Amino acid sequence: MSETAVKAPGVPDANRWKALAFIAIAQLMVVLDATIVNIAMPSAQQDLGISDGNRQWIVTAYALAFGGLLLFGGRIADLWGRKRAFVAGLGGFAAASALGGAATNEAMMFGARALQGAFGALLAPAALSLLAVMFTDAKERAKAFGIYGAIAGGGGAVGLILGGFLTEYLDWRWTFFVNIPFAVVAAAGAYFVIREPEGGRNRSSLDIPGVILSTLGLVSLVYGFTRAESDGWSDSLTVGMFVASAVLLAAFVIVESRVKAPLLPLRVITERNRGGVYLSLGLAIIAMFGLFLFLTYYLQVVKGYSPVKTGFAFLPMIAGMITGSTQIGARLMTRVAPRLLMGPGFLVAALGMLLLTRLEIGSSYAALLLPAMLLLGLGMGTAFMPAMSLATLGVEPRDAGVASAMVNTSQQVGGAIGTALLNTIAASATASYIKDHIAGAASRPQQQLVQLEGMVQGYTSAIWFAVGILFAAAVIALTLVNAGKPDMGTVTGASAEDAEDAVPVPVVAH
Repeated sequence: MSETAVKAPGVPDANRWKALAFIAIAQLMVVLDATIVNIAMPSAQQDLGISDGNRQWIVTAYALAFGGLLLFGGRIADLWGRKRAFVAGLGGFAAASALGGAATNEAMMFGARALQGAFGALLAPAALSLLAVMFTDAKERAKAFGIYGAIAGGGGAVGLILGGFLTEYLDWRWTFFVNIPFAVVAAAGAYFVIREPEGGRNRSSLDIPGVILSTLGLVSLVYGFTRAESDGWSDSLTVGMFVASAVLLAAFVIVESRVKAPLLPLRVITERNRGGVYLSLGLAIIAMFGLFLFLTYYLQVVKGYSPVKTGFAFLPMIAGMITGSTQIGARLMTRVAPRLLMGPGFLVAALGMLLLTRLEIGSSYAALLLPAMLLLGLGMGTAFMPAMSLATLGVEPRDAGVASAMVNTSQQVGGAIGTALLNTIAASATASYIKDHIAGAASRPQQQLVQLEGMVQGYTSAIWFAVGILFAAAVIALTLVNAGKPDMGTVTGASAEDAEDAVPVPVVAH
């Protein structure tokens, strides 16, 4: 039995639930944007005359800016104030979206995507850290993070549906323009409703060497994985990017351990529970991003689904995520330790993924895909909710922005790794299958059948890896995360300076 001090709770913000609604709208916009543009890519590529070799930059420009600037964005939120950073991020994201929708050439499109990523890197950590400092009651916090977790997990699949509708019935440009009303509503609501708690800012001077090293290191890592997908793992520039990333990030850790006001205080990531959350969440995202990609291609190319029908096919996964987050995770979070939700959640998701290893050309949606998606959604929703909450639980208010940025960084880097790693595995297995079987296909229809069988073989080979990755995420969550029930722990917002007036609360050691 140990004792942890927390400050006696004050009067909660009367507008906190209204604030959550506007924060949720902003989070939905950012998550939607990650998948909605994928549906529109073929149309945009054709209209703007973008070559096959350059089309990846529609995704890569966004990922590089977003992943590379997240820690900087989180620190700016701590410095400026989260509300100000949140509103500024929304305004910039809306302007960049308008630029993307009005793009007349590839340079304009790539620039708009990079700007979207940069403002997203300011917006995302500000949104999560606002929740962390506004919801300090354990039960309310569980509900708030349940809603946020459901949006973070299911928003990507909603993007597939919305992207399908907009591309099929309007124009690809609307996949950009649709962000503007989201941003305007969220910014206006935040401006009038959000009241950020006093005393939570970190007014230390900005760690410029840390900003440069972390940004370059993360950009090199994300670009290395993106390039590996298109040019192969043995490509000299790919290898060079990974080496540069390792050197830059190692230098970043050394700098952070020595400077007076670090960009990323090492106390944020070395705390056992937060470290376990960042690692397990990153691994889970690796598995999920690859799956979204494979299932989208399987349904459209192999099954012949339209973009809209493909989007609707993902609805069971969204329903599962919402149920897992709000009905399982949020209800149990104040009763059981977070690891007992995260570990089993990742294992249930791994079981859903395991079902998909049986995928064949003629697989039934109702018999195979539907139960697999429901299990994946339930498992990930149940695991995401306590993970999102635990990632910022007990963090000093001055570190809330950068701790939130680490959640987004693990997701963004995990997404880049997942897309590249699993896509490379799938492409290699497909090529090998076609090489072994194409000789026996005499007619054109038989050759087409072999190619489709090769695609499915590639997907199932990669999905086996995803099963292993989810299992690893479960093991990490069960072994590293050892926090007790949230209502027995430190209330977010109790800083070290508050410890003198604090009331001791017993915490059962697990």
